[in-house]
Amino acid sequence: MGREVVQVQGHVPAPPEAVWSVVRDFCGAWHPWVQTIREERGPQGALVRAFTVSGEDTVYREQLTYFSDSDRVLGYTHLEGIRDCEAYDARLTLTAAEAGGSVVGWTATVRAPAARLGAICEGTKAVFETGIAALAAGLPAQPEPKEDGRGKAEVGLETLVFDDLPRLALTVAAPPPQPSPTRGEGGSRTAGIGSAASTARLPSPPWGGDGGGGRLEDTLCLFLHGIGGGRMNWLPQVAAVGALMPAAALDLRGYGDSTLGPRQSTVDDYCADILRVASRLGAKRLVLVGLSYGSWIATSFAMRHAEMLAGLVLSGGCTGMSEAGPDEREAFRVSREVPLNAGQVPADFAPAVVKVLAGPEASDATRQALYDSMAAIPAATYRDALVCFTNPLERFDFSKLTMPVLLMTGEHDRLAPPQEIRGVAGRIWDAAPRPDVRFEVIPGAGHVCNVEKPADYNRHLLAFLRRLA
Repeated sequence: MGREVVQVQGHVPAPPEAVWSVVRDFCGAWHPWVQTIREERGPQGALVRAFTVSGEDTVYREQLTYFSDSDRVLGYTHLEGIRDCEAYDARLTLTAAEAGGSVVGWTATVRAPAARLGAICEGTKAVFETGIAALAAGLPAQPEPKEDGRGKAEVGLETLVFDDLPRLALTVAAPPPQPSPTRGEGGSRTAGIGSAASTARLPSPPWGGDGGGGRLEDTLCLFLHGIGGGRMNWLPQVAAVGALMPAAALDLRGYGDSTLGPRQSTVDDYCADILRVASRLGAKRLVLVGLSYGSWIATSFAMRHAEMLAGLVLSGGCTGMSEAGPDEREAFRVSREVPLNAGQVPADFAPAVVKVLAGPEASDATRQALYDSMAAIPAATYRDALVCFTNPLERFDFSKLTMPVLLMTGEHDRLAPPQEIRGVAGRIWDAAPRPDVRFEVIPGAGHVCNVEKPADYNRHLLAFLRRLA
C-alpha cells in the first residue's frame, strides 16, 4: 500500500472573506467539474456531500471532518467513489496574500495500491488546480443569507433541586409540562424532560413539534461551568438552546445551590452526577457544553461514556491538568491555595481573578458578573475543586471521541489561548476514528467567552446543535 501527499497552492485576486463565503459551503456546486451535488447526513449528523462530475456516472461521497470559520479551514475525507482508494484525507486553507487577494492551499494525503496511487494523485492535483483557477477567474454570485430564526426565541427557565445527597441544583429551559404535579425522589421543584416530576405547569416547549427538521427531545444539552463560576454563567445559552432542545445548566458540587459530597470530589464523582441528572430528566443522550474546568469534566465524561454523547462542546480549555507533570500540577494547586491558607475566601481575591479572566472589551457589567460568580464560591468548594483539578485520573485518549466536537476559545484568553486550543482541535482531528471537529475563536473575548460575547458564542453553538437534529 502506497502513500503520497498532493499539495497545490494558488493565488485568487478576491479577498479571503469573499473567497471563503464560497468555499465554506461544503455542498456548494462552485467547482466547474461538479455536475450534480446534494447534501446527506452521516452518523451523528456528519455532513456528507454526494456528487457527480461531468462525463461520469460515478457518485462520489465525501464527509466534512474539520471546519473553522475563524481560521478559514475545512477538512474532509473520501467515503466512496474513487476506485481502489484505501484512504483520502484533504484539507483546504485560505489565507490573506501579502500583495492582496488570497492564497488557497489544498492538500490531500492519499493511500492506495501502488498500481493506482499515481493515477489517483494526478487526478487529485487536476481537481485542485481547476478549482483554484475557477476561483481566480471570478467568484460565483452568492445568494443573500436567509435569516434563520430557529433557536433565537428564548424560553422560560425553571430551577430544579435534587435533594438526595449531594444536593444538585440546575436551571432548566422550559421542560415539558406533566399532567399532574408529583414529588420527585426527595426533590423539590423538580421537572423532567421525559418522565420526571414537575411541580410547575410550564408552557409547551418550542421543541415539542417537528420543528421542520428533526427532533431532539430525548437529548439533553447540559452546561458545566468553570472553576470560578456557577450555573448562572450559562443562562443566555440555556434560554437560547432551550428553543431547540432540552437544556440545563448544573451547579457543580459545592457551587451555588449544590452541596459538596462527604469526601474530596473526584472527576468520577462529577461524571456520576452527570449520569444522575440524565437519569432524573429522562435523557437518553447528552450534549455536554463545558467552560474551562467544565470542559475538562466533559472530556473526562467522554472518555468513560462516549456512547451517551450526541455532541461535545469544549470552551476555554479541554485537557486541564491531564497533560501536566506532577511538579506543574502541584505548583498550580499551591499557588492558588496560598490566599485560602492565609484565611481569605474567593471574594477577597476575586478582583485579581477577574483581571486575568476578562478580555479587553469586557464591559463593566460583564466584569461585575465574573466577580459575582467568583465571590459567591465558598472557600471549601474552591479548595475541593483545586484538589480535584490537579489530580487528574488519566491522560486523554482522543481516539475515544466518536461524537461531533466543537472547540471554542476567546481571542484574548490567557488561560486557553487560541493557538493552544487550535492544537487540541488538530490532535482530535488526527486521533478520532471518524473526526467531526469544529474550531472557532470568539473575537474580542477573554476566558469566559460565553459570558463576554454571548451572541457570538450562541451563533456557533446553535449551528452545531442544529446539525445534530
